[in-house]
Amino acid sequence: MSLHDDAVLVLKEYPAQDALRQSYLDHLTAHPDGMWKACAAGHITASALVIDPDRGRVLLTLHRKLRMWLQMGGHCEPQDGTLADAALREATEESGITGLTLLPGPVRLDRHQTPCAWHLDVQYAALAPAGAVEAISDESLDLRWFRYAEVPDAADDSVVRLLGAARERVGA
Repeated sequence: MSLHDDAVLVLKEYPAQDALRQSYLDHLTAHPDGMWKACAAGHITASALVIDPDRGRVLLTLHRKLRMWLQMGGHCEPQDGTLADAALREATEESGITGLTLLPGPVRLDRHQTPCAWHLDVQYAALAPAGAVEAISDESLDLRWFRYAEVPDAADDSVVRLLGAARERVGA
């Protein structure tokens, strides 16, 4: 199964955000290259919020280009077999944490404009293992754990909505 096919399947099974979900599916139907950064009309991206529910915190990155506190994520790559693989790869690369556990299925969808194009982001949640130690990547200016209550003051509404959905999924 191709990454494009996996994305269609994941989106068809996603049980929420019906209008936005359908716009992602319509995009993939209209753009066979809609998974890739080269698609100027926009492209599917994958991200993951790294969450530590035992300590009531999330790890955010200060994105080098956007200069905003965000979850880990980015463009799909040819080696990604699934959207979940892409989200986990991005979270691992950008957090420096090995042993992240991705929760099954997306927790949210978020469409936003970036300098390169529209990102049709499929957002997951990743549980940090006990004793996780983060390491900053070249894509970040900073990397920091935020208590849940601190996130609204540090990040934009899309990250706050993602945090709410992730917390609901893990029961935190």
